[in-house]
Amino acid sequence: MSSSSPAGAPDWLVTGARHVWRPYCQMKTAPAPLAVARTQGARLILEDGRELVDGIASWWTACHGYNHPHIRQAVEAQLARAPHVMFGGLAHEPAYRLAARLAALLPGDLDHVFFAESGSVSVEIAMKMALQFWINRGVSGRTRFLSFLGGYHGDTLATMTICDPEEGMHSLFAGVMPAQHVTALPTDAASEAGLAAYLAENAQEIAAIIVEPRVQGAGGMLFHDDETLRRLRRLADQHDVLLIFDEIFVGFGRTGDLFACEGAGVVPDIVTLSKALTGGTLPLSAAIASARVFDAFWSDDPGAALMHGPTYMANPLACAAANASLDLFETGAWRADVARIEAGLREGLAACRGGPGVVDVRVKGAIGVVELDRAVEAGPLSQRFVEAGVWIRPMGKVVYLTPPFVVTDAELATLTRAVRGVLGA
Repeated sequence: MSSSSPAGAPDWLVTGARHVWRPYCQMKTAPAPLAVARTQGARLILEDGRELVDGIASWWTACHGYNHPHIRQAVEAQLARAPHVMFGGLAHEPAYRLAARLAALLPGDLDHVFFAESGSVSVEIAMKMALQFWINRGVSGRTRFLSFLGGYHGDTLATMTICDPEEGMHSLFAGVMPAQHVTALPTDAASEAGLAAYLAENAQEIAAIIVEPRVQGAGGMLFHDDETLRRLRRLADQHDVLLIFDEIFVGFGRTGDLFACEGAGVVPDIVTLSKALTGGTLPLSAAIASARVFDAFWSDDPGAALMHGPTYMANPLACAAANASLDLFETGAWRADVARIEAGLREGLAACRGGPGVVDVRVKGAIGVVELDRAVEAGPLSQRFVEAGVWIRPMGKVVYLTPPFVVTDAELATLTRAVRGVLGA
């Protein structure tokens, strides 16, 4: 078996293609990946010399653009000091400073930061925290979670169970893990009443409610308002269940506020962060708990401790990058950039309304979405975008844009023009 490479591909791609198992694709039929030589700003520079405007910021991570000098310098300096040390029994300044800064930026008493190295793992840790919260308090039976249709929380085994089971990507694994409670978001008074009734019957087995605030990302770029989040906080309080916000996608400015929970005025019991945490530089994530949750683990009993510890948790290089990224956020310049991008997306995608197969066009912050009436083949459509000079990777029924915040007006216009052209709008 082999994976083909295009004519003229670099040797490393030809040789390595026989061994690399790529994500989210059928290896036998998927087109060869594009060979990237370097990155800069909002652009991917390919090995063959072509430049593409990146419309999705490498899965929503490169918020400040690629190769930002401030982040690069911070990583280089940390590399010279200490690339990595284990976090069990040892401490280092980048992680402790980052934890304090995150706690200061988040609302309420979200003060206790547990680091990991990927978004899915941080959600697993949040789930583990929620389960053990009840165990440590002597409450039995709280072994399930309530999540929402359209939701996506990761690809690891436990996170797959709280994704939308109808979304399709994880349907092969139905029945492998315990089923969770997956229902509709309470977007109005009637659905709030319905969820309240559901919780009245089932709360005794639910450890936590988990939601992606404001935007359900990989499940279809579905938007909901802040009142929906306030409803969830009320319901969680009324039925004594924890509330987890998965801000891995929306955290760090994507919807116009630094954090969705901050903008909505809703404080969850646990929040998960990743993706843009390091400005798209190095893998890092965090599950951040409130005092109420943390206090359930604070004990003289060793058995009450959270027994978890990823090998590369709080990696010093990644924490240095994250601190540098926070420096950039603290300037506040990103707010004007997100507003500028939002305006450009609204104007540039408006013509898609009424286009062939288009059922909706929506924009929130630096997220622009064109929803189609059926799922599309990502490979062929992506190739057409490449021919238009952009990197856009459709997902299910949506063609979306989540560019770096440093994207120029001209680059943004190139992205929206490509979407209009490829979709025939």
